[in-house]
Amino acid sequence: MKFHFLSTWAMTLLRLSRRLWLRVSLFALLAVLAAAVSILLEDQIPSALKDRFTTESVMPILSILASGMLAVSTFSLNVMVTAHNAAAQQTTPRVHRILLADTTTHTALAVFIGAFVYALSSIILIKSNVYPEGSSVLVLGFTVAVVVLVLLALLRWIHHLSDLSSMDATLEATEAAARACLIRARRLPSLGGVVMTQETAIPEQASPLTAPATGYVQFIDMPGISERLKSDQKRVYLYARPGDYVIEDQTIGHAIGLDDDGIKAVARHLTIGRYRTFEQDASYGLLVLSETASRALSQGINDPGTAIAVMCRQEKLLLEWAHAEPQKKAPLFSRIFLPDTSRHAMIENAFAGAARDGADQIEVALRLRDALGRIADAPDPDLAEAAREMSTRALDYADAALPLERERKRLRDATGGISFLP
Repeated sequence: MKFHFLSTWAMTLLRLSRRLWLRVSLFALLAVLAAAVSILLEDQIPSALKDRFTTESVMPILSILASGMLAVSTFSLNVMVTAHNAAAQQTTPRVHRILLADTTTHTALAVFIGAFVYALSSIILIKSNVYPEGSSVLVLGFTVAVVVLVLLALLRWIHHLSDLSSMDATLEATEAAARACLIRARRLPSLGGVVMTQETAIPEQASPLTAPATGYVQFIDMPGISERLKSDQKRVYLYARPGDYVIEDQTIGHAIGLDDDGIKAVARHLTIGRYRTFEQDASYGLLVLSETASRALSQGINDPGTAIAVMCRQEKLLLEWAHAEPQKKAPLFSRIFLPDTSRHAMIENAFAGAARDGADQIEVALRLRDALGRIADAPDPDLAEAAREMSTRALDYADAALPLERERKRLRDATGGISFLP
């Protein structure tokens, strides 16, 4: 099943796989199972090995491993929390959820805590006389394997710490999350449904579809809704896209051919939560990057270089989106109507903050004009039009904020390829 067509349960599993506690819990469970396997395979061990490797030879190693991994796990958790807080202060609090999905950090912590659980479990089993005498050989073998895993995890963790939550690493992670969502939205307009426009006619007999809760629309289960619409007389028209904020019982769409139970069943295929997420919200990554640029341009930080770096990333993302080929086949879900990603919202989320907050800094204003000028030449006409409108607004901001007429003239002369500017 491709990501575009994830159902609600598959999306839930995907979110669970990104949780820190899940990987740690699985590794800890494997550690306990390894200790139990030592009991089951005790009869397969040659007598010579049983005589050579006794409990007394294994216990010191387990004790060192348990105490050492407890200290390393505690230290690593402190480092992670400190680094994430620092990144949120440098960029935006919204980046915290991106950093929490870092699989390298998850794996390192899972190995450290799993090794601690394994060593502690083995010590308890040995002290309780649960292990047969000859099982010390297997315990030692598993312990050596765990030590190797710990060493590899330590090396990877040390390398990862060199740029953990640095500005470059944080922007890179945010850009990657934004790119994945943008390209999915471009390849599959309207999430595979029929693109709903202002010309789309909704029948008068359509029944209203209301939001089941208050919050942001995070996910729309298109396959699940489609299963409810197997008849040609059934249609669903949704106005709310992922990323929109809705109020409980607010009308967010209409349905045809469904009774009240069917309409409620369709509403249950909408995931609504407190936060915006990256699964289907194409503009969210651009907004997170924009918030980082705005914070860099604040008087307390005054870092126009970071704002310019963010605009470079946003320009790249939008041009990649514009040049990606949308699917030319018939809609996958022909009975579901949904608006496509708003080009004006994409430009607004990406550049409105920098246009306003960086208007009094000529280097920021010039870079913004260059970026919007290139996007204005993009093959998507709606995106190009939105870029031209934003460029005009940015020029108005700069005219009002730049202190020198020389700088205002320089900005006007740098047309950025937008021919209609004076």
